[in-house]
Amino acid sequence: MYPRITTYTPGKSFFLFGPRGTGKSTWVKSAFPNALYIDLLEAGKFTSLTADPQRLNNLIPPGFSGWIVIDEIQKVPALLDEVHRLIENRGLAFVLTGSSARKLRRRGVNLLAGRALTREMHPLTASELGEDFVLEKSWHHGHLPAVFSEPDPDAYLKSYVQTYMREEVLQEGLTRNIGAFARFLEAASFSQGSTLNISEVARECTVERKVVEGYFQILEDILLATRLPVFSRRAKRRLVAHPKFYVFDVGVFRAMRPRGPLDSAEEIGGAALETLVFQELRAVNAGLGLGYDIHYWRTTTGAEVDFVLYGEAGLLAFEVKRSPRPRKEDGRGLKAFHADYPEAECYVLYRGRERVFADNITWLPMEDALRNLPSLLAKRRLR
Repeated sequence: MYPRITTYTPGKSFFLFGPRGTGKSTWVKSAFPNALYIDLLEAGKFTSLTADPQRLNNLIPPGFSGWIVIDEIQKVPALLDEVHRLIENRGLAFVLTGSSARKLRRRGVNLLAGRALTREMHPLTASELGEDFVLEKSWHHGHLPAVFSEPDPDAYLKSYVQTYMREEVLQEGLTRNIGAFARFLEAASFSQGSTLNISEVARECTVERKVVEGYFQILEDILLATRLPVFSRRAKRRLVAHPKFYVFDVGVFRAMRPRGPLDSAEEIGGAALETLVFQELRAVNAGLGLGYDIHYWRTTTGAEVDFVLYGEAGLLAFEVKRSPRPRKEDGRGLKAFHADYPEAECYVLYRGRERVFADNITWLPMEDALRNLPSLLAKRRLR
């Protein structure tokens, strides 16, 4: 098992949300070896607690004061009322894991009204992988834990996408037309790392725009993808309004993305490398609890910065490039951004070997930067 950077507050209940296969259950069992463990994927437990959530109280020994883990809490949302009561009346501490918050939100559950924190688990990071991190492999297969043990990572990733559609989408009744949803997934994958145009995606998969809007919301609710907003604080220029779209892991993106004879390696590879950096930024930010909001920046005239991190710890901007050497044109977006936000620390992550400084921009070798991302993001907080 790889060590994870996920943090928690001793004695304070928390939700741990993350896509399937990111290692939530494995981490919980390692971090809380003496916890009372209730798995809602177990048919008997699921049936019993669905019929009467108050039976949860009967599963907890009298005088028990340790952690209680409820795995896949979204399977029985009504349990949260009982969890709430047990936190209030018995002072118990819960770890509540889930791969979707959709049912919880639809039922109007308020996630225990602040009585539990919310944590996220993402795919492995370069810093967690240590010596097993190889940029070329990560760029193609991503960082789901299983790809490092599976003999055929490509087959595993294809199966992963199919399992998500079957178990999270079809079985949970999120859509009745799995064929249309499968076409949507393929069409959406062409928007990876790009400004999202929902009408265009709807045309490509021959589904009504309103339905496609709902599909994008499903992807976010089941944690398979996210939309990245534009950074517009103290804006001095006209900015685009639409978000960018990312599937949560580069290996899953490649498994979703159809490839034909007209596709260029540059087009897919550029989106894949950007995705790898994005998932690393999200994972480190969430795991260390740094509190950054992540955006992108793009003006209507085309100046763009791939990722902008903003929070109490500071303002950082990142551009991702496949180039093996620093090029002046690679820093144009960051130069424009720094002119508007001179307090920002600006970085180009590129595939070269040397750290280079020019025009208030630092060029960082990609592999080294990802390995040391926790210290890079956390350093502003320590000042």
